[in-house]
Amino acid sequence: MTVEAILEERGQRYGVFADHANIAQALKDEMRTSPGWKRLSPDQREALEMVQHKVARILNGDPDYADSWVDIAGYAQLVANRLGAPA
Repeated sequence: MTVEAILEERGQRYGVFADHANIAQALKDEMRTSPGWKRLSPDQREALEMVQHKVARILNGDPDYADSWVDIAGYAQLVANRLGAPA
């Protein structure tokens, strides 16, 4: 597949990238200004940012694409695993 073909396919699934970026950055900006942000470890921050990335894709694109929801659960599980939560 060409890059253009991949971008076309992703655009159909996730919507216009610039619109997605606006939503994602607004969500991430809100998290970064909260008092608790500085208390988070790098993996916790990254997991939350990735969750917001996926949330923005859901809001901007296909909300019925199950993989986006599974990805959200997966990022949360990675942190929970490090913290010793039972599987």
